[in-house]
Amino acid sequence: MAPQTEVEAAPRHHVPILRKALAGVVLIVAVALALKLVIGFVIAIFWVVVAVALVVAILWALKTLLW
Repeated sequence: MAPQTEVEAAPRHHVPILRKALAGVVLIVAVALALKLVIGFVIAIFWVVVAVALVVAILWALKTLLW
């Protein structure tokens, strides 16, 4: 049996270019969805704060005018 060289003995860690491209696309889509989720959550909190402020403003105005 012939002795193996270092190149032949080393395990191959070759990843095809299409597999890397697919991994990149999956990563981009996952980040985009996560960002959309976070932005949606922040917008929802903003509108809840606006609604609460609106109710407080209406109650203050009624109190000021009627009492």
